[in-house]
Amino acid sequence: MPNQADQKSPRQAVLLLAHGTPETVAQIPEYLLKVTGGRPLPQQVVEEIQHRYTLIGHSPLTEITIEQGRLVEAELAASGNPVPVYVGMRNWAPYIADVVHQMRADGIEEAAVICLAPQNSRTSVGLYRRAVETEAPLLRIDFTEGWATHPLLVEAFAERLRAAYVKLSAEVATPVPVLFTAHSVPCRTVQSSPAVNGENTNLTAASGPGPDPYAQEAKRTATLVAEKLPEIPTWWFAFQSQGASGGPWIGPTVEATLDAIAAEGEKTVLLQPIGFLCDHVEILFDVDHLFRDYAGKIGIRLERSESLNESALLASAIADLARKGLARLNG
Repeated sequence: MPNQADQKSPRQAVLLLAHGTPETVAQIPEYLLKVTGGRPLPQQVVEEIQHRYTLIGHSPLTEITIEQGRLVEAELAASGNPVPVYVGMRNWAPYIADVVHQMRADGIEEAAVICLAPQNSRTSVGLYRRAVETEAPLLRIDFTEGWATHPLLVEAFAERLRAAYVKLSAEVATPVPVLFTAHSVPCRTVQSSPAVNGENTNLTAASGPGPDPYAQEAKRTATLVAEKLPEIPTWWFAFQSQGASGGPWIGPTVEATLDAIAAEGEKTVLLQPIGFLCDHVEILFDVDHLFRDYAGKIGIRLERSESLNESALLASAIADLARKGLARLNG
């Protein structure tokens, strides 16, 4: 039976936000319309994306993200913060709107909200944040907008990289260089834009005026991970998965970087995406098929480290962010 003090305390929760992915190839046209805000893509682009999903069978992003939420909830309970953890997707079910409505129906009054994209551009953060605030104006939130340099996130990536590096270097009998990647974004999204305004939020540099910090934050994560493995002989950074929408996207591309690596005489490269927290199409197709095939054609063996997925260190990092967000709400 809760005591009187407990009854007066706002009921809190954690809300994790991710991009979302369709369950079937047939759902891709509808999904892409949500991604583009209703702007239709050329039919050949839609068909190419359907083809990519067919090759990988299924994108496990939603299932893995829900499991990450379970791990975070268990971590919070073990540390004395027993609160429910919800998972909402921006472009597919479970939609953020539906999840927020469920939270309100469950009596949740405050939530620590965390985007599962550590290096967030102001544009993407704004879309996630507005989706939450629009659906639940009475829900008091603390919004973590960027956590690219969180020590446990860095260690989680380093743990995965170390295992792959040791294995591959032993196989080829020489230390192998590393190529870090993060998802590219349209150049227009990282230009100067207005600050994101709102109350009851944890604002970071990603919300301030001036150039968007996304590219710098992505490279900073890569630098911190590389510093954990000083035995790496050299490393590079590239932006992957440039989109089909009009206008330029930030680079360098993975393909151009692989060309430069090949020109330096390297024959083996270990790739680690540091902008993604789990397997999905940009890993399972773009890296495992597209980039690996391209590398093979220019004489490079390309391997990658395991994605974080259900990493215990990742769960600890997110749980730490959640605890801090909940504490700010309590303050």
